[in-house]
Amino acid sequence: MLNTTERRIVERCDALMEDTLALTRDLVKGYSVLGQEHGALDTMEAWLERLGMPVTRVPLDAPGFEAHPHRAPTTWSNAGRYNVLSRLNPDAGGPHLVLNGHLDVVPAEPTDMWSRPPWEPWEQDGWLYGRGAGDMKAGIAAMVMAVKAVKEAGVAIDFPLTVQTVIEEECTGNGALACLHQGFSGDFVLIPEPFGARIYSGQVGVLWFRLRINGVPAHVLDTRAGSNAIETLQQYLPAFKTLEAEMNALPRPEPYDSLDHPFNLSIGKIEGGNWASSVPAHAILEGRVGFPPGMTPGSVMARVQAVVADRHAELGGVDPLPGVAFHGFRSEGHLVDLEAPGVKLLSRCHEDLLGSPPAHYLSTCTTDLRAFHVSGAINGTCYGPVAERIHGVDERVNIDSIRHVLTTYALFISRWGAAGRACA
Repeated sequence: MLNTTERRIVERCDALMEDTLALTRDLVKGYSVLGQEHGALDTMEAWLERLGMPVTRVPLDAPGFEAHPHRAPTTWSNAGRYNVLSRLNPDAGGPHLVLNGHLDVVPAEPTDMWSRPPWEPWEQDGWLYGRGAGDMKAGIAAMVMAVKAVKEAGVAIDFPLTVQTVIEEECTGNGALACLHQGFSGDFVLIPEPFGARIYSGQVGVLWFRLRINGVPAHVLDTRAGSNAIETLQQYLPAFKTLEAEMNALPRPEPYDSLDHPFNLSIGKIEGGNWASSVPAHAILEGRVGFPPGMTPGSVMARVQAVVADRHAELGGVDPLPGVAFHGFRSEGHLVDLEAPGVKLLSRCHEDLLGSPPAHYLSTCTTDLRAFHVSGAINGTCYGPVAERIHGVDERVNIDSIRHVLTTYALFISRWGAAGRACA
């Protein structure tokens, strides 16, 4: 049940809903794909300053970070790239709460498939549309405004609280990891990923890989004089279907043994050649494979290389063995500690607002929770709004679900502080 102060917090959340949507819309307008995140970062800084919250930039090229054992290698430079966070009461006593969300989004192209330009947010029938609206700018807006709601309700935030808005969640996880590397840690992390009002209970490991085929270029006056790299690449696709089947045939740790097909492989990008009237000299494939908690990224890299070598042998082994490289995600899977005090507190907040205990959600993707769990040994979970078509055309987030996340996070912040004071 909610007490008088908590009912006042709920009222402030309702009053701040339009500001929450305004922040969401402003963030969506910053089309923050990889390497173009500065617009959204500037927006985030401006809003934090407007709300009277201190701003800190956390660079991704800090000394020593490149050698971090959990950092994912990249093919791009980190010079001038950073996260934005706000620290409240960093020197105070009591357990330290971290709210974390990512500002980066995946590309929306081809944009002519969208009903409207994906960086121009619009609302219709109770939904807010736009690239990143669900994944996960609405969640960021809700968690930030939850801090404001608690303060406006007259509840003191006198414990350490860090609000992190990071980049590279969609490709490496290095943004959140950079925060931990530079000491911006805590005792519990809450991430409003758009999986709905459910307790996130686990996530798979994820590895990105790249396959390169080298052919022999030739003029089309005699295509037989060359070797078509694009055509050769297509012959390797069955190898990855085999790898996906193998991953799902492995003995699975509980509770992944209850899912039919939890470890998905996607061929997400193919490019090749450079001229329509030339036999293509190269073709490149990029993909992602999921794997069970408990399996190491290194063992999955070895398996990717092995299936490519096996397929090369099946094809006669005449052409050069394709090159296999790894960049981006090399993230371990893990299970959430559902008995952690923060998870139990979140469950009670959910139940007091909705009248029934929350469901659990076992994920077949990865989130920045991995950085906190694997690198920081920090408990945490995800709990966010309801979104549809994330990574797809006409991505959208349910507006009522944003209101619920805003209210739940505000109640959680208030109770987290009260619990810390009671233990002091």
